Amino acid sequence: MEQILAVPDFIRFLDLVGVAANGLLGGAVARRSRLDPVGFVVLAIISALGGGAIRDVLLDLRPIALVDLSYLGTALAAAAIAFLIPLEGRRWRQCFPWVDAIALGTWAVVGTEKALLHGLGWLPAVLLGVMTACGGGAVRDMMLGRVPIILQQSELYATAAFVGGLVLVVVRELVTPTAGSLAGLVVGFGLCLIARKRGWVLPTHTRWTREHPD
Repeated sequence: MEQILAVPDFIRFLDLVGVAANGLLGGAVARRSRLDPVGFVVLAIISALGGGAIRDVLLDLRPIALVDLSYLGTALAAAAIAFLIPLEGRRWRQCFPWVDAIALGTWAVVGTEKALLHGLGWLPAVLLGVMTACGGGAVRDMMLGRVPIILQQSELYATAAFVGGLVLVVVRELVTPTAGSLAGLVVGFGLCLIARKRGWVLPTHTRWTREHPD
């Protein structure tokens, strides 16, 4: 099956935006970990292409990064930018939430839409959207010996991806696929950004209270 022909140009554009954003994030992690240029390339590629590769394998497809060299080229360009331009300091801390939210929103939409295009039901499609958005970062964290951020009490990261994918499914059914993609992107991006700024997190446990009779 020709994956490139099966995916609309708009979705491919969003996919490449996600690759660039996640490649930069991987490069920023490489700098914090004091890695050499090879480390920058490896972490950028894992961050940028890992989630999509897992999704494509689950869909019984060749990973898109091995079919369309634009993906690998974009990831390598992001690694080079992150290596040559230090992504740290106050300006990067101000930009990071936006880059992170863009990466999550775009890939939640792309993963969900690709799964729908290949015949999956809405719930598996949304879950693959979450996998696309979070899978590369999870693999990157495990490579560095860390607990993946999505398994910690983080700011609604996987939740934002799930909600964005769900909005895509609903709006796609009621309006058009393009409108669904835009709505899912805006909601996923917005929820991720707002949760980070306000410190919204999911509870780690449920407290049960027992009422004592008078």
